[in-house]
Amino acid sequence: MAKKKTGVKKIRIGVAGCGRVAPYHFHAIKSIDDCELVAVCDAQKDLADKAAKEQNTKGYYDYGAFLKDKNIDVVSICTPHGLHADMAIKAAQAGKHIITEKPMAMNVADADAMIKAAKDNDVKLFVIKQNRYNPPVVKLKEALNQGRFGKLVLLNTTVRWTRPQEYFDMDKWRGTKEMDGGVFMNQASHHIDLVQWMGGDVKSVFAYGGTRTHKLDVEDTAVGVIKFKSGAMGVIEATTCTYPKNIEGSLTVLGEKGSVKVGGFAVNKIDIWEFSDHKMEDDWVKEMKTEPPNVYGFGHLELYKDLVNCLLNNKEAMMEGNEGRKSLELVMALYKSMQTGKEVSLPLKE
Repeated sequence: MAKKKTGVKKIRIGVAGCGRVAPYHFHAIKSIDDCELVAVCDAQKDLADKAAKEQNTKGYYDYGAFLKDKNIDVVSICTPHGLHADMAIKAAQAGKHIITEKPMAMNVADADAMIKAAKDNDVKLFVIKQNRYNPPVVKLKEALNQGRFGKLVLLNTTVRWTRPQEYFDMDKWRGTKEMDGGVFMNQASHHIDLVQWMGGDVKSVFAYGGTRTHKLDVEDTAVGVIKFKSGAMGVIEATTCTYPKNIEGSLTVLGEKGSVKVGGFAVNKIDIWEFSDHKMEDDWVKEMKTEPPNVYGFGHLELYKDLVNCLLNNKEAMMEGNEGRKSLELVMALYKSMQTGKEVSLPLKE
């Protein structure tokens, strides 16, 4: 626990990686009284210097030196995806709690190594899945837990986003198999997580993927079919080729007694909310929506609140390491199906 370990009132956080997603972490940390940003780190000196100056905090260029900073209780990893596992394991060995951006790792074996390192060193591992905290998604999960859908029939997620070639050309690691992953691993990983979270244990998957409009090592368009152990089925559709802008990031759950679609471009508003057992709250839930400025939404703040509650109050957090592993295993099974042209069963044997 942070209080026992540090003897300070605030959880002191160091952010490793000062690129595209880091500002959302900075904002979340500074918005919570129990958190304090104490350091940033980036191998690119200009990025580290810029972030340190703007956030009025200490800057590092060397991750090893950063981990030796005794003022850091939690390391937030915001680096290219292929670096997450090694950096998380080193942070755990240094006695730091860990937050890692998605995907937590590029394969299940590395995810397992991260989870083991956290357990062996008595630290917590959290994975960013900010869409789970969206108010419409929270209400959907509540309805599911209340049994309002009855028998689940079909789940669907649709990610129709655009990423111009310039996005992938910004950094050499983008759009590579080793460091980034394709549309399933990258852009749609949050949505795949929601399908798994709502649908439960997966029996098997089948998927197709291809590169349609970009110059990449990975797929920019993919579809997948899921068989859940419950007997329900699922469909995943994802692309970064949508013209001319992001138009949809949705989640639909259909059951024998209810139908819900959470739509918008970032699962941010209720499009459909119908149940056979109508309740008074259903009338206002139908109008529920948030207006995020972009696809990142507001979930980083809620995840940091969850972290604080876990570390300071010894409460279970929604997105600890094993939860992040579930959706990663599903993504890897989808990729295995793409590669082999066969249906792939879970649990996955790598």
